[in-house]
Amino acid sequence: MQIFINVGILLSYVSNYAFAGLPVHTGWRAMFAAGAIPPAFIAGGVLFMPESPRWLAMRGRYADAHAVLLRTSDTSGEASLRLRDIKRAVADHPPSPATSTAGVWKELLLRPSPTVRRILACVLGLQFFVQASGIESILLYSPLVFKAAGMPSTTAAVGATVAIGVVKTCFILVGMLFTDRIGRRPLLLASTAGVALTTASLAATLLASSSSSSPATAAVSVAAVLAVVAAYSVGYGSVVNAYSAEILPLRLRAQGLGMGLAVNRLACGVVSMTFISLAGEITMPGCFFLYAGVTAAAFVFVYTQLPETRGRSLEDMGVLFDK
Repeated sequence: MQIFINVGILLSYVSNYAFAGLPVHTGWRAMFAAGAIPPAFIAGGVLFMPESPRWLAMRGRYADAHAVLLRTSDTSGEASLRLRDIKRAVADHPPSPATSTAGVWKELLLRPSPTVRRILACVLGLQFFVQASGIESILLYSPLVFKAAGMPSTTAAVGATVAIGVVKTCFILVGMLFTDRIGRRPLLLASTAGVALTTASLAATLLASSSSSSPATAAVSVAAVLAVVAAYSVGYGSVVNAYSAEILPLRLRAQGLGMGLAVNRLACGVVSMTFISLAGEITMPGCFFLYAGVTAAAFVFVYTQLPETRGRSLEDMGVLFDK
């Protein structure tokens, strides 16, 4: 999923650069119109998407669950083993059709156990920090950042965003390659530390360019932005959603992930809608120093709260968070 999301971001940057030469009243309309094409393919693909095997198992449709697992496993033996684990998890917490939804919300919000409370705090905290890092301010407003650093041409600033898309996609692949090799926690620690340092360096570069901008400061700012995107993508961009999904118990996964994504989108909206106004109040370097400080707090959060989940089955996460 992350690969396709970032390929889509890259294609949007490429199309924006291609349309940047059009008249203003036409260019932005063409950019928006191009964005309507991918959803048509997504709508078609949903028709062929199978149900989750865990959802099927919770409703007693074990044959259908096994059929889906056969399509997503390397061998039939692996599919059978995964189905056995799912059956065990369902047996431990059988769903009640009449009260399942109300019971889930009660367990999540009203009477959570210490284990559920810790898991939910990890999910919501991660989803908040991933957006509070300020990444949306770079993805959405990087041409303004480049112009503030001394890049004179709007076309060049828009063209530089293509490099952001390329770096983001490449480092998402790097993160996915190492997620199961070195673990989720090391990648998240490296990512949060890297984003904090590179965002602070971007802020320092913009602060220097505010008094004396030049092609050199513009080049350094582009390098700093690419470093921020690379550090973000290798951990934040490739691990957070997978980690959030795998630590939630099966019975709470849908609602818990919904809460996490709601926090994610709310934080994203706050960052994207306040960046320009905030930059007017505390300057653009001040914004990025603020984001660097928030990401430093995220490093502490990951270090103190998030255990490693590599090698654990989805049905075995509760034991890990009981410790």
